[in-house]
Amino acid sequence: MENVINIQPVTRIEGHCRVAIHLDDAGNVADTKLHIQSLRGFEKFCEGRPAEEMPRIVCHICGICPWAHHLASSKAADAVFGVTPPPAAVKLRRLMQNIAYVSDKILHFYFLAAPDFVIGPDADYSVRNVIGIVNAAPEIAKQVVHMRHLGAKLLEGFSGRAIHPTFSLPGGVSKPMTETERQAMLPSAKELLEFSKFSLKFAKENVFPKYMDAIKNIGVIRVGYLGTVAEDGALDFYDGKLRLMQPDGAYEDFSAADYLDYIGERVEPWSYQKFPYAKRWGNGEGPSMDLANPSGVYRTNALARINVVDKMATPLAQAELEEFRGAFGRPAHYTLLYHYARLIEMLQCAEQTVELLEDPEITSRDVREKIAPRAARGVGCVEAPRGTLIHDYESDGEGLIKSLNLIVGTTHNNAAMNLSVKQAASELIKGGKYDQGILNKVEMAIRAYDP
Repeated sequence: MENVINIQPVTRIEGHCRVAIHLDDAGNVADTKLHIQSLRGFEKFCEGRPAEEMPRIVCHICGICPWAHHLASSKAADAVFGVTPPPAAVKLRRLMQNIAYVSDKILHFYFLAAPDFVIGPDADYSVRNVIGIVNAAPEIAKQVVHMRHLGAKLLEGFSGRAIHPTFSLPGGVSKPMTETERQAMLPSAKELLEFSKFSLKFAKENVFPKYMDAIKNIGVIRVGYLGTVAEDGALDFYDGKLRLMQPDGAYEDFSAADYLDYIGERVEPWSYQKFPYAKRWGNGEGPSMDLANPSGVYRTNALARINVVDKMATPLAQAELEEFRGAFGRPAHYTLLYHYARLIEMLQCAEQTVELLEDPEITSRDVREKIAPRAARGVGCVEAPRGTLIHDYESDGEGLIKSLNLIVGTTHNNAAMNLSVKQAASELIKGGKYDQGILNKVEMAIRAYDP
């Protein structure tokens, strides 16, 4: 008789899912399933909406990363209307994106991931949580809360909203930045930069070295990677070409507008979340869930971006990337290295926040181009904290949305998360023996992706 271990719900993630681990007669893992049962529906109920309203609607897809959807949608709407935002508008969009991403990465590392490392993966769940972190490191916890508050106040103070923004519009943004606002924001931006430097140093000295065995064994899979690079190969969260890298490091670049030539989507009866795959790999019919041969599977998010880029866009982050690659190579396949990669990205975002606020052009009054309805297709793509985010809109002559397709970061990672769960469970559960610590390590394989 088949025995099923259910992990329900998976904890400390930004969403809802459960894991079913199927054991054979010997008590070993026969199969696993990561069940996503949340239905969003935006691809259907946005049909018929005016294209200019899309950036205000789709930011409600996610309360954790609304800025990513807001900006991807704005870029798709720019393309639908056939306009190019003024340089200052692009810089203001990038500024808001970087501030939001620093806050997001602080949230994941300290609130969601850190209990596994600071408290320990085998600790009882009653203390393996954010309250346990507060008790174990109260001074750091105070700093974390302060920095999260600081990021939210920067977003809200300038754009009007930290969550579900209305700031970015087709053709530009809703308001310019004054010199007074720029000067007022700079000290807080520099404070976030200092905390980003501290976080990476703290993790390298006190977290990652203690759990290298876990890093090398939990959820490890050998698959491909997808991310956005600038023309010079540097990591760019806002704009650039998409780079799809195979497990051996070979890659090809393409425009986001051409994503359908490279990425397919498949559905499975046991999940509401689609399974994207690399069309030109394997048999081209979908991702393989075979651990020994996971063809067609690629990953997005921090580790993927760190793998595909030639370099980081800022000096401090570049030094950290060189150290990372010296230790783990390129591409690095250890799933738990997502946490390390995420902190390197946080450092770049913090550096770029200061750079943008020190750029005098950011206070230009020219921040929006006029728009007019037309029948067109527009694809907007940014790097969300959880991975490459694609918004694809088609409008009619009145500027109403006829059809749309969205592929979000966690959706790109769906097949890879299923494989990481299978690898972790197969590695840890033998002869039907398991405990809450082992099941938490299976969750850690999911948590690394910050889904």
